[in-house]
Amino acid sequence: MRALLLTLGLVASLQAQVAPVLDSSTEDVSGKWYLKAVTTDQDVPGKDQESVLAMTFSVLEGGDLEAKVTSQADGRCQETSLFLEKTDDPGRYTAYGGKREVFILPLRVRDHFILYCEGELAGRQIRMARLLGRNPDVSPAALEAFKKYAQRKGLSPEDVFTPEQMEICEPASD
Repeated sequence: MRALLLTLGLVASLQAQVAPVLDSSTEDVSGKWYLKAVTTDQDVPGKDQESVLAMTFSVLEGGDLEAKVTSQADGRCQETSLFLEKTDDPGRYTAYGGKREVFILPLRVRDHFILYCEGELAGRQIRMARLLGRNPDVSPAALEAFKKYAQRKGLSPEDVFTPEQMEICEPASD
């Protein structure tokens, strides 16, 4: 009996950090979000970017999402869009023609969520988790919850990278 109670307590404590997934209303994610941390099971280009700009999520017709991010590469600013197609499962989307599954997992830490992705990238399987928040400051509680989630997904908490936030992208002058 004591072992059962300890097991239930452990499961409850692991689940306590991540709130239930979003319901059919995705409006909670619309707007500006800052990338606080990222980890992946693969070595991918841009994984360890030194600085990033905020992402903007827009709710599209039918509940699909569009994520836009501006990055700086080779001294140039480049905006990239990602379309997330809503599925029948709350908080679950597909991207890149169904090649990747994307999960939006709100945290109990106010104004934070985890964007978890798994699927194919350049012909190989990849898993990646990103911590996003409404403001550029890193919340220690959100970061700790993110690391625990990453570990439960088999990602190394030691490989979590926290990029510096940029307010604007300024291209290098020629």
